[in-house]
Amino acid sequence: MAPTSTIRHATPPEGLGAPREISYLRVSVTDRCNLRCAYCMPEDQVFFDRSDLLTFEEIVATARVLVEHGVRKIRLTGGEPLVRRDLSKLVAMLKRLPGPPQVAMTTNAMLLGRQAGALRDAGLDRLNVSLDTLDPERFERMARRPGLPEALAGIDAALTAGFGRTKINTVVMGGVNDDEIGDLLDFGAERGIESRFIEFMPLTSNQYGIDAERVPLAEIRRRVEEHVGGLVARPRGSGPAETYSRRDTGGKVGIIAAISLPFCETCNRIRLTATGVLRSCLFEGGEVVIRDLVRSGKGIEPGLVDALDYLRRVKPPVHDGVGHVQMNQVGG
Repeated sequence: MAPTSTIRHATPPEGLGAPREISYLRVSVTDRCNLRCAYCMPEDQVFFDRSDLLTFEEIVATARVLVEHGVRKIRLTGGEPLVRRDLSKLVAMLKRLPGPPQVAMTTNAMLLGRQAGALRDAGLDRLNVSLDTLDPERFERMARRPGLPEALAGIDAALTAGFGRTKINTVVMGGVNDDEIGDLLDFGAERGIESRFIEFMPLTSNQYGIDAERVPLAEIRRRVEEHVGGLVARPRGSGPAETYSRRDTGGKVGIIAAISLPFCETCNRIRLTATGVLRSCLFEGGEVVIRDLVRSGKGIEPGLVDALDYLRRVKPPVHDGVGHVQMNQVGG
């Protein structure tokens, strides 16, 4: 009998909901990282065996079916995706899919200095850079590794390579880095980069050494407005961010507040982990193990379509506010 997909989480007691449009796939290519950020993973993290990770061919085979059934955007995540060798080859493979889909990546930028040009040549459309501080000592305390100069050089390399619409994502942590909102806004504005501030979310990963308070949406917005002289709300799209235009420069600013203002009802994404699990939600909901199915190499479309149908119906109308996952293992 051919391998099939396996639903790991039971259907919610209230049953499956109406089918949700799914147009966005987040793909974790590795759980490994060159940092050990205290809100993401323990210092002595044990990583998956490399043989458990989907190959590039298996990722593309999965993505091909999902693209044929509505996915239009693919984002590569990790861990840190650029520690996966030859990632530009995966980008090129994904860009050859019908459509082609938009392919983006979220990175800490430390390895971008060496790879930005190859990624751009391979067809990578956009970059989001995770940057939580501009202070080298604070960076090392938070990440348990040095690396701020490399990250900043990577951002500049991306701009030189021609990446446009780049965004900087900052997790705002009370008592940790919330005093840098203004500095990070200035850093982005100087480079034509959109600043996005993310409300600190309670997750299993937060237990690994970060002692922070959640700064809610209203307070983040107040501090941004105080620095830029006011914000003008922009129309809300299907993404997670509330977006604004700065009154002083017209530049864009985004705030993602999954706790203060959940966007579950409009969420159009699913996640593929590095070990071959499709998840409906970062926080909760159903997940389907597809690795054995995909590795069977044939007849995978019916099983993946069934998995997609389940995940589009099991997405929660609103999450319960606590994520029981480790961020680097599910591609946060």
